[in-house]
Amino acid sequence: MSESRGRRALVTGGASGIGAACARAFAAAGFHVTVADIDRGAAEDLASEIGGAAWHVDLADSAALAGASLDVDVLVNNAGVQHVSPIEDFAPERFSFILRLMLEAPFLLIRAALPGMYERGFGRIINVSSVHGLRASPYKSAYVAAKHGLEGLSKVTALEGGPRGVTSNCIDPGYVRTALVEKQIADQARVHGIPESEVLENVLLTEAAIKRLVEPAEVASLAVWLAGDSAGMVTGASYTMDGGWSAR
Repeated sequence: MSESRGRRALVTGGASGIGAACARAFAAAGFHVTVADIDRGAAEDLASEIGGAAWHVDLADSAALAGASLDVDVLVNNAGVQHVSPIEDFAPERFSFILRLMLEAPFLLIRAALPGMYERGFGRIINVSSVHGLRASPYKSAYVAAKHGLEGLSKVTALEGGPRGVTSNCIDPGYVRTALVEKQIADQARVHGIPESEVLENVLLTEAAIKRLVEPAEVASLAVWLAGDSAGMVTGASYTMDGGWSAR
């Protein structure tokens, strides 16, 4: 990907899971990568490994992001958390936090990055959404709401940015082999009243035709392709990587 040389990518939630896989893949493709994460030490360690930069940031602090300016060619909105709870027991402050982190922060970062992208006539907004941006599951009201909102934000960005050289797309994985999903196994066992050993097959993968978790590197490979010049006509799209879940 010779066109990537000298281009700059920012990956949020970049110190672990999908974000770390994206950071490594973009660095390997020749991008200068900024690893943005709330875990300062992990971000600095990964940045050092890949020859990039670290940005210690609390993406749930909307006021701090409101005045931000980003000089990047590729923005990967990946940071996220999960909380599994019935709506009637879902803490309102937790719901608000998840929407700030997973919907408001991407909006504010896109807002901060677009002026520079427009000036250069090139930009790539890559939103790591989820099959839950297209489908719902019980006990995940905040996550599903945030991801559905991210899908809409991505499409509006595509429509506004297209005439000025900026594309915006979503990647919609099913369950990915990350710490976020590992934590869910215990939570899902609790709310469904089943042993943890049954969660993967009977809850997480019940709708998928391919009965395995998505690997972070698979998501990263699609992100790198979307960032390249050969994906210049791909915008406003949502690429599922869910083993057939959303085909139902």
